[in-house]
Amino acid sequence: MLRTIALLALTVLVAACTPPSPDDELRDLGSYKLGHNIVVAPKVQMVPGSRPVEAQEWVDLLTNEVSARFSQYEGDQLYHFGISVEGYFVAPGGVPLVLSPKSVLAVNVTVWDDAANKKLNTEPKTFTVFETTSGESFLVGSGHARTREEQMQGLARNAVRAIETWMVEQHKENGWFDAREADVVENAADAASG
Repeated sequence: MLRTIALLALTVLVAACTPPSPDDELRDLGSYKLGHNIVVAPKVQMVPGSRPVEAQEWVDLLTNEVSARFSQYEGDQLYHFGISVEGYFVAPGGVPLVLSPKSVLAVNVTVWDDAANKKLNTEPKTFTVFETTSGESFLVGSGHARTREEQMQGLARNAVRAIETWMVEQHKENGWFDAREADVVENAADAASG
């Protein structure tokens, strides 16, 4: 019985640690639609001991992951991203069960409202995300269990998920991405004529 409970607990732990996917169910972002998706890394810092990653690799990967997730939202108001990659640590192979470092990525994010021609957050929002662990990487470290590219993709997806969660909170608490009055009137007129 104890063995069954332990196995179920491990299954839950592994399921809870599955990296997010761009195809996960969309969340409530009001009238949000992705406009420009600008990712830069002019001053990215590598933490000593990390597997090396070129700045352009981070730019390309994050641009693709942001687009894959946020281009699915079909609102009618454009919002732009300005994302700066600040630093990273992509874990190398350590000593299993003794030294198993986790990978981490830090990015700054600004969201720009196209119609209002202004930033929604006046100061960049910093996100520091760790890679998601699996049963194998939890025990021996991701440097042993995953390729560098798999680690990077996991970090990028976790960053995108953290950004999305923050945006959902801002939508609920501060009205980001709410339909504007002109859009509400226009949509009502379209519905009445249709």
